[in-house]
Amino acid sequence: MRRILILAAVLICGALTAQAQFKIGGRTINAKKAVQAVSDVATAATLSDADIARMSRESVEWMDAHNPIDTGEYDARLKRLTAGITEVDGLKLNFKVYYVIDINAFACGDGSIRVFSSLMDIMDDDELMAIIGHEIGHVVHHDVRDAMKNAYLASAARNAAGAAGGTVGKLSESQLGDVAAAFMDARFSQKQEYEADEYGFEFSVKHGFSPYGMANGLNKLVELSKGAQASAIQKMFSSHPDSEKRAARMKQKADEYNADKQ
Repeated sequence: MRRILILAAVLICGALTAQAQFKIGGRTINAKKAVQAVSDVATAATLSDADIARMSRESVEWMDAHNPIDTGEYDARLKRLTAGITEVDGLKLNFKVYYVIDINAFACGDGSIRVFSSLMDIMDDDELMAIIGHEIGHVVHHDVRDAMKNAYLASAARNAAGAAGGTVGKLSESQLGDVAAAFMDARFSQKQEYEADEYGFEFSVKHGFSPYGMANGLNKLVELSKGAQASAIQKMFSSHPDSEKRAARMKQKADEYNADKQ
């Protein structure tokens, strides 16, 4: 039986789901108990890309150590698809597959891309690469960094130790819980989602995948979130604005792209 992924680092990753109490493989995980891998944070108001990358590395190392990393067929497929894709905008990428039952993927600020095997089960190559591109887009566009800053600023407002303008040293577990809850309650805006979709589209086309991968992948996830697999997919797009409209928008973009090539 597949082990259950415990997302101790969701607060710093651009994952497809965001909530204070989240379910992984049927278990409810309390955010306040899922943040102990994070330490030595920077001032909320000046949290930089380097800070995000450092914290991401620490958390991803913890996650990699505590979850099953596939070294078989899933890994071989991902390596085949991402061969030669080593960096974006100067950010070095590394890819791994978590062999878990949930349908998801995320990208972190250090360039770590983690794909769940169950997502690979339902996506063809074009769809999978578009979804991966979408997640990378949230990092490249600083959506993840900005969401973390907002979470720290919200925590600072509630904790005297993190007063505005002060330096936040090593946060307590309680403070980290506040930050995690604030981050996981966040919603990416319609503009951010549209821009991540655009990035996923361009990412796919640039690397030789179908321009319809983004639209088809979005449609598939939307349909699954309504059906029998809704619990496994964690209703990934329930917090994403206008999911069906986004899929239609990406299909129109693919149609226009093909028309321009003719």
